[in-house]
Amino acid sequence: MNQPRESDRLIRGRQALAAIDGDAGEKVVSALADIAPDFATYLLEFPFGDIHSRPGLALREREIATIAALTAMGTAAPQLKVHIEAGLNVGVSQQEIVEIIMQMAVYAGFPAALNGLFIAKEVFADRATHAEQESL
Repeated sequence: MNQPRESDRLIRGRQALAAIDGDAGEKVVSALADIAPDFATYLLEFPFGDIHSRPGLALREREIATIAALTAMGTAAPQLKVHIEAGLNVGVSQQEIVEIIMQMAVYAGFPAALNGLFIAKEVFADRATHAEQESL
């Protein structure tokens, strides 16, 4: 039996996700395979294949906007963690991430900003630990 050919959107989505998240994003997609494989496809095609692949903003600017939005939501801790990692992967500095999250205190409130700052602190610490382990 022939495997269906991947759509251009899906291919673009996989490429964008890899550029942003490395293999972390693919782990999310793989984790959905046994419960909601169609949702994994939607996740790749729409946000990454259609939106992140559009001209007009670089991945760095898209991650800045995403970090701000997820912080403001205040209810998306796992996704914020992933996108803080992604921001660091595409050139957003730790200090810029802290400033983005602090800015959200004005619009989303102190609880949302505090939650975001603690998530950022966790991501920064995890990356530092990982970097130390790799240097051994």
